[in-house]
Amino acid sequence: MKLSKKMHIRRLMRYIRHRRVRKKVFGTAEKPRLSIFKGSRTLFAQVIDDTASKTIIGIATNSKELKSLIKGPNIEGAKILGKFIAEKCKEKGIKEVILDRGGYKYHGVIKSFADSVRENGVKI
Repeated sequence: MKLSKKMHIRRLMRYIRHRRVRKKVFGTAEKPRLSIFKGSRTLFAQVIDDTASKTIIGIATNSKELKSLIKGPNIEGAKILGKFIAEKCKEKGIKEVILDRGGYKYHGVIKSFADSVRENGVKI
């Protein structure tokens, strides 16, 4: 797959922003990192403990539990994913997380995901 110059620059700039954010954002056992990734067809969210280098919770919009509820990586899908991951965090006893937006702007899908997590009882 050959990328156009514009698309290559977009990916490069997102990568640079992501590296800059990751220098500051670090998840611990008490306050893990909530990472989100936007794919072309799905959204992926993970709760990660960076000190132990372990993924505590990982879920995607195309997983068995959410596949019938979500129709793509849009704002509505992000709200459902945020609610689901907040419920999983509560089950594991996680009350507070650090948001790693993955180099994406805090707008649209990312904002609705974060708002949904907050509304369902996990502090960001």
